[in-house]
Amino acid sequence: MSSNKTGSQDYKTLASPAKNNNAASSSSSSAATQKTLRPSAKKNGRKETSAPENLINPKSISLNLENREEAVSEIKEKARTENLFPAMAEQEHRATQPGATYGELLKEKKLKKKDWKDSKLLKRENWFVQNNHGLTYVGIFLFTLVVYFRPYELIGALSGFRSMALVFAVATLLIYLPSQIMIEGSLLVLTTEVKCLLFIAFWALLTTPVAIDPSMAWATFNDIFSKVLLIFIVMVNTVRTRARLKGLMWLAIAAGVMISWEALSLYQQGIFKTEGYRVNIDSGGMFGNANDMALHLIIFLPVAVTLGLAAKNKLVQLLYFAIAALMIGGVVVTQSRSGFLGLLTVGAVLVWKLGKKQRLKSILISAVVSLIFIALAPGNYGLRIISIFIPSLDPVGSASARSELLQLSILVTLRHPLGIGMGNFPIVSIHNLETHNAYTQVSSELGWLAAAAYVLLIVSPVRKLAVIERRLFASVKEDSWIYYMSVGVQASIIGYMVSSFFAPVAYNWYVYYPIAYAVCLRRIYQDKQAAKGIEPERESRLGDYFQLSKA
Repeated sequence: MSSNKTGSQDYKTLASPAKNNNAASSSSSSAATQKTLRPSAKKNGRKETSAPENLINPKSISLNLENREEAVSEIKEKARTENLFPAMAEQEHRATQPGATYGELLKEKKLKKKDWKDSKLLKRENWFVQNNHGLTYVGIFLFTLVVYFRPYELIGALSGFRSMALVFAVATLLIYLPSQIMIEGSLLVLTTEVKCLLFIAFWALLTTPVAIDPSMAWATFNDIFSKVLLIFIVMVNTVRTRARLKGLMWLAIAAGVMISWEALSLYQQGIFKTEGYRVNIDSGGMFGNANDMALHLIIFLPVAVTLGLAAKNKLVQLLYFAIAALMIGGVVVTQSRSGFLGLLTVGAVLVWKLGKKQRLKSILISAVVSLIFIALAPGNYGLRIISIFIPSLDPVGSASARSELLQLSILVTLRHPLGIGMGNFPIVSIHNLETHNAYTQVSSELGWLAAAAYVLLIVSPVRKLAVIERRLFASVKEDSWIYYMSVGVQASIIGYMVSSFFAPVAYNWYVYYPIAYAVCLRRIYQDKQAAKGIEPERESRLGDYFQLSKA
């Protein structure tokens, strides 16, 4: 140490303790003066201690191996005050766990942080662990049956009963309300998805009087969106068990089988009703348009695949996989470009999530299969797909028209932050056409806030299902059904996110069923965890605003 520091008031001479009072002790003190120096503790108000043997400079930090706890405290304090975290954390970790490396410490810290975020994201909603609402579920099932299959179009005797869906919706609601209040004392549980949908409905009603055409805005809300809102709320509060969830999934898959079979039959007969080369089935409602039909198949294709993976019986597995292949065929003969992009998306999601252990191999095999699929696709399907990237190859020029509509809808969004009214975009559009994009449909008609709520509505269930998927990955055999279905429903919603970029379907039924499935899966998972004694942090009960006081 430099000799000029010896005269400083912050330093003092340290001498070795004398063993006796003879002259040898005084002669050794001058040598001790040059041997060891340390800063004075009095100035900083610290308790004076003996100097450690390995002291090199005033800022050195020692590890007292005989008193490990004191050393760890010293390291923590130094890390906080002088921002020396990496070095200090490594020393602290070595002091407490000498066998581990600093990299392992950081990895453990990242895992803990991610687990904390997952726990916050997957807070337990205030569900009642009861299997009630059996009659309400029957109403939901019958309503869904009517929406998908439209029996008044298939059965001549029911041709005059076109309000069948409305009747079942009202009856279901009348059954749900009193039973929900009597059983749980509240009208609903406000999940994130319900809050978003309620806000969109509230904003649509609030902006109806100032819409370009208030009557059109009200008609769109009353005829379409109000049914979606009410049935969705009833569904997420009613579908509480695996059996009920599978029942609704089977209905959707059965509808997919029906329209796929009909589309393939029309293709075999050479009957092309759309643009002279595309198949379109003779049905109204959700499946009257080739792109809308492909969208339904895209949404429920991964559900069929994951139901097959979760099935224990080999014959049942083969049945589900055959259904999935039939639905792929249905998407192909529609020659829907949005359907093709959705097909690629759900395939990529399934491969990425289900092929974790051999991800590179799974990706390579999937890429080869995709190329073979495009090469062997019937008709001018390959040319139709290439026209996504080269619009001039589109024989009818629909790609250019939709690009213009997209630009116009973005312009309307920027000019009208509060929206122009639900269903009002055709008024300001080209040739009274819709926007052909679900996101700009909401942003242009309902404004920026509603668009944010819509995005949150479809992103939130995917994020929460991803948490369940990660937590169950290590125990797939124990909870295989919930694991596979969480992957399948994620793929469904993500497929919708991509395909709906080319279709004005934000107010229709397509995505609201898989979102309801996601809420139900969360409920089943959380109830199962609670039965095991694993109780996650509960969400604040905003639903208490709707609770009725009990005598």
